[in-house]
Amino acid sequence: MLKKIIGVMGPGSSASKTDLKNAYEIGAFCAKKGWVTLTGGRNKGVMNEALKGAKENNGLTIGVLPTDEKELFSDFLDIPIITNMSSGRNYINVLSSDIVIVCGIDSGTSSEISLAIKPGKKIILIGLYEEANTFYKKLAPEQILCVKNSKEAIDFLEKENDILRTLK
Repeated sequence: MLKKIIGVMGPGSSASKTDLKNAYEIGAFCAKKGWVTLTGGRNKGVMNEALKGAKENNGLTIGVLPTDEKELFSDFLDIPIITNMSSGRNYINVLSSDIVIVCGIDSGTSSEISLAIKPGKKIILIGLYEEANTFYKKLAPEQILCVKNSKEAIDFLEKENDILRTLK
């Protein structure tokens, strides 16, 4: 049986402390469930914190990297997938994920959300501002869940664990 892959997306340098905390907690939760944590693989922001949360809880981590510059790789990365595609790798991120969880937002994250909508991925938005939540909910009301923090996202995943069993 294939392991479930949870994509954790969010800002790099512009991530807030709250974004980082949410990402860490989602990564830790995924590891405890035996799920794989996938991010953009870099050593900053939401990417790094989600991988750190997973690794510190004995999880498996994947990073879909924009470059082959190893000094930019997260120390918490198990499997690097080097694309040398810059932001083009965002499509690989979302297509490889069974569900996409977003911790904060910037332009790169916005592209990942949009790319995840097109193929019908389930997306959990954590802590985004109201205008962003409204915009994405209007685009894909059946795919988007807006929550305030990682606890609410985890509660949803716990209650709706079947969602991950039925995802294509």
